[in-house]
Amino acid sequence: MSKEKKNKNKDAAPKSLSDLPSKHRKELIEAAKKSSEQYCVGDGTKFRLKDYSTEPNFELGKEDKPLVKETLQMGVTALAALQDILYAQDKWSLLLVFQAMDAAGKDGAIKHVMSGVNPQGCQVSSFKAPSAEDMDHDFLWRCQKHLPERGRIGIFNRSYYEEVLVVRVHEKILKGQKLPPKLVTENIWEERFKDIRNFEKYLYRNGTIVIKFFLNVSKEEQKARFLSRIAEEEKNWKFSAADANERGYWKEYMGAYEEMIKNTSTEKSPWYVVPADSKPYARIVIASAIINALDGMGLEYPKVSKEKIAELQAIKEALLAEK
Repeated sequence: MSKEKKNKNKDAAPKSLSDLPSKHRKELIEAAKKSSEQYCVGDGTKFRLKDYSTEPNFELGKEDKPLVKETLQMGVTALAALQDILYAQDKWSLLLVFQAMDAAGKDGAIKHVMSGVNPQGCQVSSFKAPSAEDMDHDFLWRCQKHLPERGRIGIFNRSYYEEVLVVRVHEKILKGQKLPPKLVTENIWEERFKDIRNFEKYLYRNGTIVIKFFLNVSKEEQKARFLSRIAEEEKNWKFSAADANERGYWKEYMGAYEEMIKNTSTEKSPWYVVPADSKPYARIVIASAIINALDGMGLEYPKVSKEKIAELQAIKEALLAEK
């Protein structure tokens, strides 16, 4: 990329929310809050997965595509502006956790929603099967290594929550985790839920906000996306027999997700149950939730002292005086 093009992109980036063309900051934040709060579980004590639809609460037609695209772009722009302030302030950090069944759209959501964010202030970590080194540590260890620094947004594509999902559905995995037999009791899932709640409470107390997204896709929509991946050659790489095999445990997974959200969604570290049968709508919900979380941090650019302003003015005058 040429220097000229780099400068052009830099100039085009929003410097603050007041630079956004379509909405005033307050209006935009309120719209984001309203858009996301209907999917926010908060205290999960009474959570039931069947109360949350996999589809938007209104029908999206072809004529709505331009509006959906514009709304998402507005959210992406606002998110980029807020992330810039988060990075400059360097006090809070934000951890986004994505969990879902295969083909629910996690990768696409991360790609589109975070498309305007400065790479310097964002880091994505994907977690697959644990390594031998991971297995020699506690179940939170491998994720702790990737927590975001202050001023940054961290994204977990799958996470420590796999330990109460796939491990719970497939008991043979738990048996291979080298735990002392007397610790593998009938209460192990409740104990892990408690460990996770305490871990996220600890993070909050140290300036890391955790918000979690369950992309709630229907079994029928997953089937359609699997067939699309098989039919389209450029998507073949995304599909494996293991993905199809996990469909056979759909009921068990839905039960595990319900228990997970019920036991680990809190007011400070909530789960969002996102209707994922519509990818564009899911991305708007996710962007809105992130904007809402960032706004709650009371972000502002660092205040510059009078001495610093005087120093900058002196440098400016010296530069202008150059011949």
